[in-house]
Parts: sequence; C-alpha cells; structure tokens
Amino acid sequence: MGITERRQRQKEEVRTSILNAAWNLVEAEGWQQLSIRKIADAIEYSVPVIYVHFENKEAILLEFTKCGFRRLNEALLKASDKLAGPEAQIEAIAYAYWDFAFKNKEYYQLMYGLGMPGCETVNQAEELKAFTQIVLKPIKSLIKNSNNKETDAILKLHTFWSMLHGLISINMMSKDNTRDKMNAMVLKDFIKGFIYGIKG
Repeated sequence: MGITERRQRQKEEVRTSILNAAWNLVEAEGWQQLSIRKIADAIEYSVPVIYVHFENKEAILLEFTKCGFRRLNEALLKASDKLAGPEAQIEAIAYAYWDFAFKNKEYYQLMYGLGMPGCETVNQAEELKAFTQIVLKPIKSLIKNSNNKETDAILKLHTFWSMLHGLISINMMSKDNTRDKMNAMVLKDFIKGFIYGIKG
C-alpha cells in the first residue's frame, strides 16, 4: 500500500471514529447535547482534527440525516415493492414509516429534530430526494386512476408526510404506553381518509 492510500485510509478511519463517537454521545445524552468538544474528548483528538473532517456540528448531523433516510428508504421500498396497486403501496409505506420511527428513535429525532426538513436540507441530501420520490410514486398513480386527476401530487405528499410525522411526534412525546390500540386505529383512519380523499 502506497503513502497516498495509507493516508486516505487513516483519514477515513478518523472520520468513522468521529461519527461513531458522535452516535454514542447521541444515544447516551440526546442529539441536542452533541458538541464538537465532546466528540474530540471521546476520540482523544484535538478539536481542530474534527474540523478537518466536518465543517461544524451541523455537517455531522447532516451525515446522520442522510444515513437515516437511506435506512428509511430501504424500509419503505421493501414494504411497498412487493405490493401491486397504489392504495396498498401507500398503506404499506405509512406503516413502514411508523415502524421505522419507533424502532429508530434516535435517527428519527435527528432526521426531524427541528421539524420537517427544509428545502436546503432536501437539496443537500440525495437520500431525502429519493424518499420523496418513493412516496410520490404511488400517490401519483392513485391520482392518475382517480376521479380527481387535477389533484396536486406535491400537496398530497406534504399532507401525507405532515400527518404521519405529526402523529408520530405526538406519540414520541407521550409517556402513555397504553394507547397502542388507539394509535393503530388513528393511523388506519388517517390512511383510509387520505386514500379516499384522493380517489373521490
């Protein structure tokens, strides 16, 4: 292995160490408590070493956001690809999204820590663009086969995403673990109403 390759490998190893340390801190203290200083202390490097690899804390969070959306996209595709018909696909996507959120709380909270991702985040993360296309595909198909062909697919995407995210957020903040049956009913009612609203 040449000097250039060795340096590149060492650089990648340090970058991986930074991300691993950051993730451990997130799991232990929550992402709001994450700082460059804490990461540097955890990997026993100076703060400037972190800045060689990441411009700031937000750049580290963006990496986690991308990773989270990659995982979410895989789950959504796995759930929807095996089904025929947009109605079944939309329902499968909603349930897979719900399951992902509660099985990956730290990722989900990082992905949506400040609410819905803005246009700047979407433009920076190919994974988020891919997510929107996964959800848009069955929505567009449902609109095409509906009595409301003039329905705005982007508007419906945001409605779907906002309602699902809102329901998940309410449940993540709640300490009441006895509402599982009610939550399932609310989720089912939302999906049914969303599909009916498009079909007309």
